[in-house]
Amino acid sequence: LSLTGYIQACRGLMISAVCLGFFGAIFGLVGMKCTKVGGSDQTKAKIACLAGLIFILSGLCSMTSCSLYANRITSEFFDPSFVAQKYELGAALFIGWAGASLCIIGGIIFCFSIAENSNSARRGYAYNGATSVMSSRTKVHNSIPDKTPPKHFDKNAYV
Repeated sequence: LSLTGYIQACRGLMISAVCLGFFGAIFGLVGMKCTKVGGSDQTKAKIACLAGLIFILSGLCSMTSCSLYANRITSEFFDPSFVAQKYELGAALFIGWAGASLCIIGGIIFCFSIAENSNSARRGYAYNGATSVMSSRTKVHNSIPDKTPPKHFDKNAYV
């Protein structure tokens, strides 16, 4: 608890992002159509949308934490009166921003999964059969075999 306030805030936001991501993954697994748990398709769609909202909240917590820490690092780095050790932006911040972005995008995709299960009827396509009696595979065989010699092509004929 001897850390500064902004580091404790970043730690708390990251812990909440991990917890929200865990519960979002659980709700996402329950809300998928391929699982047997969760009830009807409409109920599963609502659970998937809830998972999407939780993923979006998780991504926002992670994005806020990374941005808060990066803001503090850059403000200390460019402050000429700051005499303590100065840090730079590292790979962990960029990975955090990328992970938060992917979490938000995944949450948006989960939220759009409820739009597929709307009450509008899906239009199906019926097979009407072939349009003609002769298809491209049907050949007319002559009773007299063709006596012409076979044509041989060299390698340049196919280019």
